Amino acid sequence: MDRYENMKEMENDFRINMGFWSAVLSLIIVYAASAAPIPLYSAYREIIGLTSADLSMSAVMYFFGTGIALLMFARISNYVGRKPMIFVTMGMALLACLMFFYIESAMTLLFGRFVQGVSCGMASSCIAAYVIDTTPKKYAWLGVVFTSAGPMAGLAIGSFGAGALRQYCTGSLFLIFEILIMILAGCLILLVLSPETVVRNPGGWRSIVPQIRVPQNIRPLIPAASATFVGTWAIGGFYQAFSSSIALEQLGTSNTMIAAAVFSCMMAPSLLGSSLAGRMKEPFAQRIGMSVFLISFIWIIISLKMRVVVSFLIAGVFAGTAWGIAFTGSMKRLLNKTSQEDRAGVLSTIFLISYCGAAIPSLIVGRISS
Repeated sequence: MDRYENMKEMENDFRINMGFWSAVLSLIIVYAASAAPIPLYSAYREIIGLTSADLSMSAVMYFFGTGIALLMFARISNYVGRKPMIFVTMGMALLACLMFFYIESAMTLLFGRFVQGVSCGMASSCIAAYVIDTTPKKYAWLGVVFTSAGPMAGLAIGSFGAGALRQYCTGSLFLIFEILIMILAGCLILLVLSPETVVRNPGGWRSIVPQIRVPQNIRPLIPAASATFVGTWAIGGFYQAFSSSIALEQLGTSNTMIAAAVFSCMMAPSLLGSSLAGRMKEPFAQRIGMSVFLISFIWIIISLKMRVVVSFLIAGVFAGTAWGIAFTGSMKRLLNKTSQEDRAGVLSTIFLISYCGAAIPSLIVGRISS
């Protein structure tokens, strides 16, 4: 009997660990799919005549999609289960990839970015919550690290992958999306075999009503955390809309790998920053992260003015690392005092604040550019 129970326990631990790593990979790949079009914007400008205002609006549509998903669907996984909502999320990501096979105008691009935004918004709540749910207790800090840094890592991977395939392989605008579709399908298979972590409860329809719920005990922490979310993501939104334009107009190159590097140098190092923040005290991580981010961004502006590519990219690496430290420190400070029942709602609030911090400046910049 003891042997049978031990085998069942080992099987359960194996499935939970598989669920954790499957969810981490899914979170990264959903965001990779959302970043794949970004280094291709210069090609889209030539093919379908995109303007700077269109590029800015593409970021706004993406953030608008994430906002709708976070407001309406963030808490539903608490009632219907994590896995059903994860399957819907992955389905939206697959649909968005398919849509980029048929980009014929600015309107179709904007709609594709909106669908990608919805998938990322849902991933920020249900997949992120599932990552936290299945995190091994021995390495509890890993859940917060992957939840905060996974999206940034995915953005970097998708951007670099699309840029490299376009520049050095077939020159195709579609190959990256074919690869992403296959990986997303593989993640779905792994998630089917993973365990559910939430017991179904009535009230799913009521949870769709748009609302922002923050537990009473973490409300005093929200203002400082919001400052880090808005300050860092505003710059991230600018990079998302204009990394190709920066490479072309400011750095004088149409190489899609340079456009990908411009974007990824800000996003990829956040994984390093998040791992560093995982071992820091949260208030210290917030302060040091935002201080270094501010200094790095001043360095970025000076490098752009002087058109020094290497200096610009190095400054982006420091800014991205600082972003990871500040964002993870703030998220960790909130989630450490959040119950499982409130976890999806708190995650949605974190990302909603972050995406609003990115969308509003992008909309203003788009109006100025036109």
